[in-house]
Amino acid sequence: MATLSKGKIALMQRYWQAANYLSAAQIYLQANPLLKEPLRPEHIKPRLLGHWGTCPGLNLIYVHLNRLIQDTNANILFIAGPGHGAPAVVANIYLEGTYSAIYPEVSQDEEGMAKLFRQFSSPGGIPSHVSADIPGSIHEGGELGYCLAHAAGAVFDNPDLIAACVVGDGEAETGPLEGSWKSIKFLNPQRDGAILPFLHLNGYKISSATVMARMKNEELQSLLEGYGYTVLFVEGDEPEKIHFSLAEALDKAYEQIISIQQEARNGKEYLHLRWPLIVLRTPKGWTGPVAWQGKKIEGTFHSHQVPLTEVIKYPEQLKLLEQWLRSYDPENLFDIEGQLFTELAALIPTEEKRMGTNPHANAGHVLKDLILPSPEKYAVEVASPGTIEVQSTRELGKYIRDIFWLNKANDNFRLFCPDETESNRLQAVFEATNRFYLGEIKETDEHLSADGRVMEVLSEHLCQGWMEGYLLTGRHGLFSCYEAFITIIDSMFNQYAKWIKTCQELPWRHPLSSFNYLLTSHTWRQDHNGYSHQGPGFIDTVVNKKSHIIRIYFPPDANCLLCIMHRCLASKNDINLVVAGKQPQLQWLNMEQAKEHCRKGVSVWQWAGNDNDNEPDIILACAGDVPTMETVAAAWLLKQHLPELKVRVVNVVDLMCLPPAMHHPHGISEDEFAAIFTDTTDVVFAFHGYVRIIHDLVHGRPEPERFHVRGFMEEGTTTTPFDMTVLNNISRYQLAIEAIFRSGKSDSSHVVDLFEQKLKQHHHYIREHLDDMPEIKNWKWT
Repeated sequence: MATLSKGKIALMQRYWQAANYLSAAQIYLQANPLLKEPLRPEHIKPRLLGHWGTCPGLNLIYVHLNRLIQDTNANILFIAGPGHGAPAVVANIYLEGTYSAIYPEVSQDEEGMAKLFRQFSSPGGIPSHVSADIPGSIHEGGELGYCLAHAAGAVFDNPDLIAACVVGDGEAETGPLEGSWKSIKFLNPQRDGAILPFLHLNGYKISSATVMARMKNEELQSLLEGYGYTVLFVEGDEPEKIHFSLAEALDKAYEQIISIQQEARNGKEYLHLRWPLIVLRTPKGWTGPVAWQGKKIEGTFHSHQVPLTEVIKYPEQLKLLEQWLRSYDPENLFDIEGQLFTELAALIPTEEKRMGTNPHANAGHVLKDLILPSPEKYAVEVASPGTIEVQSTRELGKYIRDIFWLNKANDNFRLFCPDETESNRLQAVFEATNRFYLGEIKETDEHLSADGRVMEVLSEHLCQGWMEGYLLTGRHGLFSCYEAFITIIDSMFNQYAKWIKTCQELPWRHPLSSFNYLLTSHTWRQDHNGYSHQGPGFIDTVVNKKSHIIRIYFPPDANCLLCIMHRCLASKNDINLVVAGKQPQLQWLNMEQAKEHCRKGVSVWQWAGNDNDNEPDIILACAGDVPTMETVAAAWLLKQHLPELKVRVVNVVDLMCLPPAMHHPHGISEDEFAAIFTDTTDVVFAFHGYVRIIHDLVHGRPEPERFHVRGFMEEGTTTTPFDMTVLNNISRYQLAIEAIFRSGKSDSSHVVDLFEQKLKQHHHYIREHLDDMPEIKNWKWT
């Protein structure tokens, strides 16, 4: 590429100044946007919020990426990793015209500029972090560490896309980001796009020095080359020199990316080639105020947030702020009406190539629906309830296998999993695809290939981040994980749920495919692992998000699992949590019954009870496969030993049917709720997770105190399957005893004694025989 002229560099310098001016002014100004008059206290916002320190570096990178796009026609998605870079991102989106196109009231003139400044971090305005409100973005800036994972997910199956990803040096200290450097090992340049990381080292976090900024270049080079990168260093504090060296590095990086992709797509060996990475060292808060009252600001952590915090109180500080803002020479950037000068606007890429309008950042309009097979094709034959056992997730694996086959031409579906696909009994997918692996493949390996679509990496953070990036750019996926370890990504889930919630409030954001979780190897069957792997807490995390976003399902058997997953994969803009065991378990419903049960979300299993549609003495309810088995077995025991007790069995497959309809769109009506649970009968509820969830959900229903919930009580170890239920008071005997107690049957003490004796017998039996009693282990419904 041609060397940039000094004239072009001078224009880029002015454009950079414009972006810096807009970034700083968003933090401070509510009026006088072009500084046409001396700055006065009434021009300043009463509450100064936002972060300045990272903005100059982000602005520098953005203007240089614009130049690269103009020179090469590259397709670039910009991802700002530093969480506090919103003023810079907004400034650049505004300068290029995208912001005003979507929000016409924030026009590209003096009046619109005043609105741009006033709205930032203000009531009724926009947040201080990059959010879904900002065009061109797929990355929430409120939490650090996920930008590289999002970048990788975005470029999977997007061969022409480059994700330019800025990594802050504070962010680089997080665990998720440290793991994300390995994402390039999961890129196949034949079919995927490229990540271009910018490691921006400005020296400080909020108030402490950063680790990587204090490392020598030789150390950084060794570290990053070990990850597989070619490292290009750009550093300094003289703008003209930085412009030239960054332009040169960016051209080299782009040439390396194109070379790698061309070699791979022409069938040449590419495993040994290194992806480029730019290390950019510039001062924190560069071009900002140098010092205040003898304390240095520029180049220190004092520039991280609001460099001058009391400009209304101290006239000298207000004067310093004015000097800072005027140092950008705004009258040399914007005309008297507030529009960017023509020669600077000429640096902006054409509308279809602007990073703010990149179609991958709002990809719902190009989303292709998944071609889904019919669940009936995979139906488990259930002649009568509770007589055969299958592994539910193994049956689901066949269904997912066929999704890969049916969507092969579109290349828009991937399975993300932390090295657990086979453990979770989904191995049928390997009949259609492989695990992705780009390194050396040995004879002892199984199902590894460079074109595999099962993304296994032993990092829940990476799986979550990759799938978020994949979905946000218009594709589909499934994240399968051990239940206990999905909580590792609680905070990532929180951010994503907030992002989707915000997207639904923005008419210009198009619907996306739903984020689908399959949690298995769950709390109640940790045969190999025990207490460390017993934890259903992710359900609590999900249930507390906005009701129009989240869906939570507990399919009790294979046919229900197939129906529920079919629904989830066809849905849009939801977060679907499906919890299902992988161990052999009794099957309850045939496919037609399962379809109807899943359609309703909650229903009475008349075959399991004996109330014959009359007013029951007690209701046994359940949600979850193991709680369902114990509940049905408890009803069976009561039929055998206390047949005069009228028992109703209710199974809940869609947890969000329980709250009133005003609280969740899946909530059943008051009449439906009364028809199932009555208005007054006590309910003994066996639940897969922590009990307080059920109490919260039925709040607002008739006499909610009649719901007596049993669930996980943080009791467990490596023990027998039935003993896990006993330890947590959810076994069939304990449920039956509770049902008798709550029903008020006074002439049933002999039955209670029998069940208590069975519990004692169980306790001694498993310690002698190391297995459950045959009457438990081999129990079937009759």
